[in-house]
Amino acid sequence: MIRAQNVSYRYPQSDAPAIAEFSAQFPRGEISAVSGKNGCGKTTLTKLLAGVLRPTAGQVTIDGVDSANLDLFEIGQRIGYVFQNPNRQLFCDTVYNEIAFGLRNSGFDETETEGEVSRYLELFKLETFRDTYPGRLSHGEKQRLALAAVLALGTGFLVLDEPTTGLDVGRKLEFGSMLLNLRRELNCGIVFVSHDSGFIARFADRELVMTL
Repeated sequence: MIRAQNVSYRYPQSDAPAIAEFSAQFPRGEISAVSGKNGCGKTTLTKLLAGVLRPTAGQVTIDGVDSANLDLFEIGQRIGYVFQNPNRQLFCDTVYNEIAFGLRNSGFDETETEGEVSRYLELFKLETFRDTYPGRLSHGEKQRLALAAVLALGTGFLVLDEPTTGLDVGRKLEFGSMLLNLRRELNCGIVFVSHDSGFIARFADRELVMTL
């Protein structure tokens, strides 16, 4: 479970906190949506949960461990964070190596890496793009690749910032179905930010509405 307890964050040189005394719990096996008006702190919350930002007050724990005691790599092994624009986190020369990168850095040998990469290529329907340069993928395919790369590390949670941005109706339905499948197959906890009330109603188990 990810737990935020009285979390606050103030950006440098800002007079007002972006988030003030926010508390919530995000268990495994649940898809949680975070909504609210622009400027209410939704993206800041995702970054706090994923360790990209550190609270100026309060505490974020991951399965009972205070994230303040973990470095960003250690948090990344527990929580997979996918930016609104997946181009920001894709940097390898092939789809295969994008998924393999974290595994190799975690000490997997090539036989183990091959098995895990093949598993996630199949899970995310990326087999035909194995040797493709990620920059040539569509937005939806890049999104799936970013998810595969973080989940391959064995993360128990996914945190997604505006994952339906730029997707048409058909791609949104496909993406939502994929989230349901990930919850079923991996029992991971999923937290996503969205303004799309229809998508939230259809695919989220719970909606948290943040206020200014």
